Amino acid sequence: MEHTNQQSSLDPKGIAMPEPNQSGLSDNAAGAIAYITIVPAIVFLVLEPYNKSAFIRFHAWQSIFFSIVAFVVYVALKMFFMVGLFFASFLIGMLSLLIWLAFFLVWILCVIQAVNGKCFKLPILGALAEKQAGQ
Repeated sequence: MEHTNQQSSLDPKGIAMPEPNQSGLSDNAAGAIAYITIVPAIVFLVLEPYNKSAFIRFHAWQSIFFSIVAFVVYVALKMFFMVGLFFASFLIGMLSLLIWLAFFLVWILCVIQAVNGKCFKLPILGALAEKQAGQ
C-alpha cells in the first residue's frame, strides 16, 4: 500500500515533495523514525499531529510489535543458551547470530519502506499494526 501525503509541493526540478507536518517532519520521515527505538514510536502515538496520521500510527504500532517480538526472542535465546551452554554453545551462538541478522535486515527493510512512503506489512505484525492504526 502506497502512502501519499494529502498536500504536496513541487521542488525546483518539478518533483512532487511531501509537505512536512507543523513539526517539520514529513509523514515518511516520522514513519521511519518510529523504527529507531520503541520510544519515538510511543511518542508518535501520543503527540499531535503525528497521532492524526494513519501512516505514522501504522509504522509506530508495527515498530512496537516488532520490538516486543525481538525482546521475546532475545529472552528465549538467552534461556536456550544457558540451558545448552554445556552441550552446544557454538551452534546456539551461530543460530543466535543468524536470527539477529535476520531481525536487523527486516528492521532496515521497514525503515526504507517507511522513508519511501509505503506501508510494508510484516506477517502477522503488520495486520495487528493496521488494526491498531485504524486503517
